[in-house]
Amino acid sequence: MTDALVIGGITLRSRLWVGTGKYKDFAETKAAIDASGADVVTVAVRRVNITDPSQPNLLEYLDPKVYTILPNTAGCYTADDAIRTARLARAAGVGDLVKLEVIGDQKTLFPDNEATFQAAKVLVKEGFIVLPYMTDDPIMARRFEDIGCAAVMPLAAPIGSGLGVCNPYTIRIIKEMVSVPVVVDAGVGSAADVAVAMELGVDAVLLNTAIAGARDPIRMARAMSHAVIAGRESYLAGRIPKKLYATASSPLEGVIAAAAG
Repeated sequence: MTDALVIGGITLRSRLWVGTGKYKDFAETKAAIDASGADVVTVAVRRVNITDPSQPNLLEYLDPKVYTILPNTAGCYTADDAIRTARLARAAGVGDLVKLEVIGDQKTLFPDNEATFQAAKVLVKEGFIVLPYMTDDPIMARRFEDIGCAAVMPLAAPIGSGLGVCNPYTIRIIKEMVSVPVVVDAGVGSAADVAVAMELGVDAVLLNTAIAGARDPIRMARAMSHAVIAGRESYLAGRIPKKLYATASSPLEGVIAAAAG
């Protein structure tokens, strides 16, 4: 826990966050989450039942003493819808933590930063721990921090695309411009993408489709777990600078001087 991540007063062991959609059933969802080692699990309030006790409930498979449940407002296209959905999750007893998501376009599923910002202002005032899902816009990231959001969640690429980190430089700039945690969310497709994101210095990576859509979700979940650790360790270790020309692995200066003498 010497490198623990703290968001909204919550101490997190793993820097891999996972979603719960697109699995064949709740049992596979639980198995993949266990294999990932994640302790933050995001749940779409409008798409997965967590409020009706008469219906199958995902939370029956996810012990809140083990996992930090992160309700999200996926499927909302207006600030008002997102606010209502967040309030519904809180009323269901899930807590104050919320991944705030307002979609601006049905085809690309890009977030509507402005609508998300308006919803965030309301929810922060109501005591929610707000984590806004946003495009990779450094200025918007700083605005979200300024109104009291506990973290920012810029996309790596469009949701479910598997394209990886399309704009690594803007992600790095966001990390430099805000003091709250930065969680890369959406678009990663492989363990290599996760390692790249973590090596940029971000605080965590959230993914879903990359695991749920894999040929072997359980094995992919384990791979993602290793990738987050490797990427984080690589970032903390500090990579060597990139150079245009070769540098010998074994120093030659002493050998050349001895030969000349």
